[in-house]
Amino acid sequence: MSATSDIRRPTPPDILARKGGTPLVMLTAYTTPIARLVDPHCDITLVGDSLGMVLHGLPSTLGVTMEMMILHGQAVARGVTKSMLVIDMPFGSYEEGREQAFRNAARLMVETGAAAVKLEGGEHMADTIGFLTQRGIPVMAHVGLTPQSVNVLGGYPVQGRGNESGRIRTDAAAVAEAGAFSVVLEKLPATLADEITKAIAIPTIGIGASAGCDGQVLVVDDMLGLFTSFLPKFVKRYADLGAEADRAIAAYAAEVRARTFPAAEHLFGDEPPRT
Repeated sequence: MSATSDIRRPTPPDILARKGGTPLVMLTAYTTPIARLVDPHCDITLVGDSLGMVLHGLPSTLGVTMEMMILHGQAVARGVTKSMLVIDMPFGSYEEGREQAFRNAARLMVETGAAAVKLEGGEHMADTIGFLTQRGIPVMAHVGLTPQSVNVLGGYPVQGRGNESGRIRTDAAAVAEAGAFSVVLEKLPATLADEITKAIAIPTIGIGASAGCDGQVLVVDDMLGLFTSFLPKFVKRYADLGAEADRAIAAYAAEVRARTFPAAEHLFGDEPPRT
């Protein structure tokens, strides 16, 4: 029996039961090595469609495919033993209708081993969320700023200000009523995020929302300083690994050009093999 076989990983009902308790910790991961770093510290590991921008250099998440999500989901699953694995449904894989959503969500879960899927949208996605949950697919919802709607929104503006606050409240209430076990609140005024957190019965997970949410999520490459194209206001950098990597690569290049690497300790001699 392996050392990790007795570890009970959280399930969607476990996450739901954390409402109002110790804040939930969630980070993204897209590869096995990063998943192994994230897993011991997190309640939830998310294979986010942000991988399109972070790993593949796409201008938004819209170009991410099912095949990309499955490939990275399988990689992350190999590195996760403690946290619950959730995988994003990519743009175009669920919006057409609830039957399409079921087929693709089921495929994601079967082929990656994820415990749940995450999809964007509020009141208009409630019927789909209910359809999925009634058929054994746990759903994490996502309201507020929904990055897959970047073209409709005209970018990534703060949501829920002024007259928009009522729509966001309605969206959050609708996904909770439909059966989502948690909901991501992205880029909302803190007061609105706090009101929603108090009003609905499922955990809220903030990203650019409020410390009063039931949990927090960040893109791991953002908080480690590995993704440097832009830095949203809501990101705190806990390390600057991008700059450190740049220094290391520059040092390697300099040593290669100066013929100081490889040095004697990195080379193999001509002595006969041991018998």
